[in-house]
Amino acid sequence: MLIPDTKKNEVTLKRFLRKNLLYYIIPNVFFNTIIPYFSFTDLNAVHLFDGTQNLARFILPMAFFLPFIITFDILKKTITLSEKGHSEIILPEGFRKIKFIFQMAGMNGFCTVSFVFAVMLGLHFGFPEFYNYNGTVLAVLLGLTAGVFSVLFTYLPIKKIKKHHLPYPVEDHVDQQQLIKE
Repeated sequence: MLIPDTKKNEVTLKRFLRKNLLYYIIPNVFFNTIIPYFSFTDLNAVHLFDGTQNLARFILPMAFFLPFIITFDILKKTITLSEKGHSEIILPEGFRKIKFIFQMAGMNGFCTVSFVFAVMLGLHFGFPEFYNYNGTVLAVLLGLTAGVFSVLFTYLPIKKIKKHHLPYPVEDHVDQQQLIKE
């Protein structure tokens, strides 16, 4: 059975994303759960910002670098796939891929770390001053957060690039725009 070219490319992109999602999610969940768990010396005395055993030293760098690195990597691989003709995404000539990749990765990292910091500040001011968190629960939540970030920042950049770079050639787009004006 022959699959039309765009359907074949769409299947290729979906398979590519699923494979990369597994590469991102498994190590991120594992390491972002295990490292904090074994770093907390007293699992019942973990604070958000205070002391040597605080959550901020784990979650804030993760909240910036994980979205940045995943976005950078998935966009770089997807654009390479598109340039080879194995994707339904067709990039225009003169597309500034490096600038786009860094802009998107930087924006994802900045927005995520800002959101996480705001949530942490809300928790910090919402609970009593010397409130202790359970280190085991926080380590598991860190791992789950890493998993959510892995899924979100694998699919979000692809959705954005698909939205702006249509799956048909530029000539067809120009023809359709002329039909709309008439």
